[in-house]
Amino acid sequence: MTEAIAFDTHRFVKRLTGCGFTEQQAETLADEQVALLNANLATKADIGAVQRDIAAVKAAVEKDIAAVKAAVEKDIAAVKAAVEKDIAAVKAAVQEDIAAVKAAVEKDIAAVKAAVEKDIAAVQEDIAGVKAAVEKDIADVRTDIAVVKAELLKWMIGALIAQGGLIVALVKLL
Repeated sequence: MTEAIAFDTHRFVKRLTGCGFTEQQAETLADEQVALLNANLATKADIGAVQRDIAAVKAAVEKDIAAVKAAVEKDIAAVKAAVEKDIAAVKAAVQEDIAAVKAAVEKDIAAVKAAVEKDIAAVQEDIAGVKAAVEKDIADVRTDIAVVKAELLKWMIGALIAQGGLIVALVKLL
């Protein structure tokens, strides 16, 4: 390492000897002071070396950041693809479930419709049976009315003949 700063050792020795140090003490102290300054102060070369080290570390960190960024982007793309695949699978499963539910509902509707149509047919049969029974009862009532009418006519004619005979008998008696 070269000298970091200019240090006037001669002046330093003169001041120390002026204060009561021996020349040997003053020179030893001056040498140690120079060694201390040179060991603890950075030179332009030292600063340049540190700057080169910082630039190398910066380049390595930037390279690592780029690698991490690329890896993260790759991972994000993989996760995105997996999520899209999962979404497509869920969508297909939901569509299958909807189709199954739709088919089941249509089947249930068809079964209910068939049951209702069967019930309607049974009710229509019952109505036809009731209608036939009512028509038979009406026919029976008409027959009964005709019979009663004929009977009533016979009785009325008989009563008229009897009245006529009674009137004739009364007329003869009188």
